[in-house]
Amino acid sequence: MKIVGMKLGLLSAPLRVPFRTALREVKYVDDIVVEFYASDGTVGRGEAPPTAAVTGETLGSIQAALQGHIFPSLCDKEASLESLCAIVEHSIVGNHSAKAAAEIALWDIYAQHCSLPLYKLLGGEDHTIVTDLTISVNEPDIMAKDTVDAIGRGFETLKIKVGENPELDIERLRAVRSAAPDAVLRIDANQAWTPRQAVRILERMDAEGLNIELVEQPVKARDLNGLKFVTDNSPVPVMADESMFSPEDALNIMQRHAADYVNIKLMKCGGISNALRIASAAEVYGVECMIGCMLEAKVSVTAAVHLACAKNIITRIDLDGPALCSEDPVVGGATFDGKYITANQAPGLGITEIHGLRYI
Repeated sequence: MKIVGMKLGLLSAPLRVPFRTALREVKYVDDIVVEFYASDGTVGRGEAPPTAAVTGETLGSIQAALQGHIFPSLCDKEASLESLCAIVEHSIVGNHSAKAAAEIALWDIYAQHCSLPLYKLLGGEDHTIVTDLTISVNEPDIMAKDTVDAIGRGFETLKIKVGENPELDIERLRAVRSAAPDAVLRIDANQAWTPRQAVRILERMDAEGLNIELVEQPVKARDLNGLKFVTDNSPVPVMADESMFSPEDALNIMQRHAADYVNIKLMKCGGISNALRIASAAEVYGVECMIGCMLEAKVSVTAAVHLACAKNIITRIDLDGPALCSEDPVVGGATFDGKYITANQAPGLGITEIHGLRYI
């Protein structure tokens, strides 16, 4: 496989409602799309969102990494997929989302060459999964309204953002639970709590019978001791998210039992290759995984859908980025129908066009 050309474009899509967490507020999806051109004319696509609060990357840094380092390292090299992915990994330090976009495009081309949808190339059989939907952190009455809307759209599992004001978090969960008494509720604090504060809040939620399935990233990303403290003392199972970027991070968390579950995101770990390594480690340690996304449109989320269809250790799905958008400019790829996501049967990612893509 030889990559001979690249184009970058800006994909923009408005959100149904502003996306608010303890870390940021976003009203539009504004992502970089990379198109790689193979020597035989095959086009592969990948996507990277600017998530400076988590990965440290901006639109400018993603563009610079792809144009100045990743593509020049790949260009005109005849090599296997594995070798090309290794080149991407070592082309620049960090820049995980830019690397993920490049890797997704490479896997897309390779699967097209094999005439297989990506999930089948990865060994998967089932091609339909069920996602949750995120409820942004807001005043309790707004979150209750958003919850009613989500249930009305057919979602049965909700991920509730908390942590912006810990004093309100109990009231927020009461409002959401009242609006959706039968829903599965997951909460995501996005690093907002201290370890002891997290345990106290989770104990109160448990005592009130709010029935929380899990709490995601309750403490600061690098505070593994604090994460383990919460895991050891919380009545609610704990999932690591921002604490885990690389396969090495995953192994460290699993070996220390610093969390009950881990959240794999292509934009954090640098692409499909490292995601597969994390999934393999999770299989060894018996740690169930969630597959998640940043605020991404359908290009990169389609890649995550294919990965989820291929790995049984991925038992929870948080791929609601496209469902949060009020329009979908991507033609082809996975199909989103309420809570159901179905991987396409076309070779690769199956994406044929992106409306309104502005090349840069």
